Amino acid sequence: MATSIACCRPSLASDRPASSDHFGDGRFHNLAAITQPGFTDTVGILWRFMTDKPADATPAKPIEVLPITRADLLAAPDASLWRLGHSTMLLKLDGKFWLTDPVFSERASPVGFAGPKRFHAPPIAMDALPEIEAVILSHDHYDHLDHDAVLALAPKVRKFLAPLGVGDRLVRWGVPAHQVEQFDWWQGITIGNVQLVATPSQHFSGRSLTDRDRTLWASWTVIAPEARVFFSGDSGYFDGFKAIGDRFGPFDLAMVETGAYDKAWPHVHMQPEQSLQAHLDLRGRQMMPIHNGTFDLALHPWTEPFERILALAAEKDVPVSTPRMGERLDLRAPAAGNTWWR
Repeated sequence: MATSIACCRPSLASDRPASSDHFGDGRFHNLAAITQPGFTDTVGILWRFMTDKPADATPAKPIEVLPITRADLLAAPDASLWRLGHSTMLLKLDGKFWLTDPVFSERASPVGFAGPKRFHAPPIAMDALPEIEAVILSHDHYDHLDHDAVLALAPKVRKFLAPLGVGDRLVRWGVPAHQVEQFDWWQGITIGNVQLVATPSQHFSGRSLTDRDRTLWASWTVIAPEARVFFSGDSGYFDGFKAIGDRFGPFDLAMVETGAYDKAWPHVHMQPEQSLQAHLDLRGRQMMPIHNGTFDLALHPWTEPFERILALAAEKDVPVSTPRMGERLDLRAPAAGNTWWR
């Protein structure tokens, strides 16, 4: 499908976001106004986390992962995908490797001694990864942007592709500016034979109490000769999914957030029913539920996102892939996978 995108190589200038039509008053904004929890609501959410956690919010035993070696990756065919964790996916397209939201640390937290702890080890160590053509970042929350991983990976990464403002953060951390490209929604870049477009999502950003929405959040469309893939990042349900599907669909595989949801934050994370509808809006052929299985970030049982989405998808005759951590998925013919979480 022929389509045009606004392509840019933005600078890292501090006044750069002013050109975005959803940046104002020093912050980025969603396409539609969303309700944000106030102080009382936030206290209530924290109280629930402390007092209302289900016993099965974390696995009763270690999760088995399939170890991956560098040799495995190099020998694999193009149109391959490996799930490494929460929202960390490794793709092999056009003879190169592409990595989404790399999180390899033990905790998704600003500190190493507290915060959500991994359910499983990554299937491959960072130093065993081959050269990475691009790291694709959705936003700057700790379960998607890992400071230590970014700096450890930087010597083997050709480009970091980030929403507006997130790239500035990487440069402040020490990533060379020439390795960083930043994009507003609907902007993109073509690397070799792979087109990558930062597409809208409905979420928020920030890594402290004082920097909320100072950087942008995004989903990503990846169009390669072998496959057309969508990566949702984090998002509440909104009509942007249909706009993306109309413009870039159908997708061979849609990786859609399905996890860490709750009635208390409906605008920034989808319930499984909404995740399925987002997949349909995107015109996805195969759905892969992500944002689950690695960290305890909500109040539902850790297996619930898998069970709910499989039941809902069966009602709509939507094929779903649930590969084990470390299992290779063929993007040309994605296998269903097994119910490994049981």
